[in-house]
Amino acid sequence: MFDKITSRIQKLCYGLNSDFVDPAAITLKVINGLYPGVTTVELDNLAAETAATMTTKHPDYAQLAARIAISNLHKETKKVFSEVSDDLYKWINPKTGKHSPMISKETHEIIIKNADKLNSAMIYDRDFSYNYFGFKTLERSYLLKIDQKVAERPQHMLMRVAVGIHENDIEAAIETYNLLSEKWFTHASPTLFNAGTCRPQLSSCFLLTMHSDSIEGIYDTLKQCALISKSAGGIGLNVHNIRATGSYIAGTNGISNGLLPMLRVYNNTARYVDKEAIRDQVPLLYTLNHGMQISLISWTARRTLERKSRGQETCSMPCGYQICL
Repeated sequence: MFDKITSRIQKLCYGLNSDFVDPAAITLKVINGLYPGVTTVELDNLAAETAATMTTKHPDYAQLAARIAISNLHKETKKVFSEVSDDLYKWINPKTGKHSPMISKETHEIIIKNADKLNSAMIYDRDFSYNYFGFKTLERSYLLKIDQKVAERPQHMLMRVAVGIHENDIEAAIETYNLLSEKWFTHASPTLFNAGTCRPQLSSCFLLTMHSDSIEGIYDTLKQCALISKSAGGIGLNVHNIRATGSYIAGTNGISNGLLPMLRVYNNTARYVDKEAIRDQVPLLYTLNHGMQISLISWTARRTLERKSRGQETCSMPCGYQICL
């Protein structure tokens, strides 16, 4: 077992500094984690994690960790892009028994129609250009999963994005794929998440104004923010028209509690939507004309940022206020 693991790691050490990168040292630590019934996938995961922890000894260990993890993904996923797309489109949710496509019908039809061209354009060795942190980020959030198991390789994702953007213009899609794959540029997260899927929301940022200073206006805006967050959009919301603490409320003959309680509601909604979303949402709420109210929010922020459970996700501090000046 020792020789087999070492040999696998050694094959992935090409181009790395052999004076510092020691496959046997990784194997020794992996062997210590063995248990009856351990799978090769688990061994690869352990080897990659072990190599990543040794990055402090030499940066080449980070590259080796990425290679092990990516090689492991390649073993566990299909190679042919059109076949992967077919699986993503035809997926049946085992909990409901219903067709639950991960990509849109239009995207699937384009890929199948142009399968030969798209399949031959894929260059899977480019997956190995990612470092460990970058790959694990892709694996965790960006690569599409079937029944909680990653089904896409990074190159599959990039081609899906390219086809989702250009649709039937296959030459443009392949050109975009190559530019993305060679890292000449990248698209923002919503595009990478959603292009080619059944929810093709590709915009990164949405700037909103509170609908009105009323229960209806505040909660209509809250719903809009939640729907944007669901599809990974960023939010900038001005609250200029929300009355400050102590203001009179004619409709109820009451007194307003000001911005702070409302901001807590927005923050808690953002945290709740995060449980379903594919990336953390950090909405920015800003105001121009609340004077002492800003001082109150700033004082509260300084206290609550020390404790994770009290609003650190929503930036409602002078940072937003100063942006508006």
